[in-house]
Amino acid sequence: MEWLFASGHAVDIVLAVLAIEAIWLRTKGRSAMDIALLMLPAVAILLALRAALVGADWPWIAVPLALSFPVHLADLKSRFGKRD
Repeated sequence: MEWLFASGHAVDIVLAVLAIEAIWLRTKGRSAMDIALLMLPAVAILLALRAALVGADWPWIAVPLALSFPVHLADLKSRFGKRD
């Protein structure tokens, strides 16, 4: 199992599961924008994890982590900002 994590392929498996979930959500009528806002923070964090696992330079870890936060905030605003 060590090779699965050392190579980053464990993250690839999780990303594939997220892609399947996104397709499933789309078939259930969720909009593409809702799915993107829901999934993109997780995808960004997983990409940062993959970069860390394979020993990438720090910008390849920091940039996806930093980008995940504003997308997460946009997701929260789209879900809870509509309430009056």
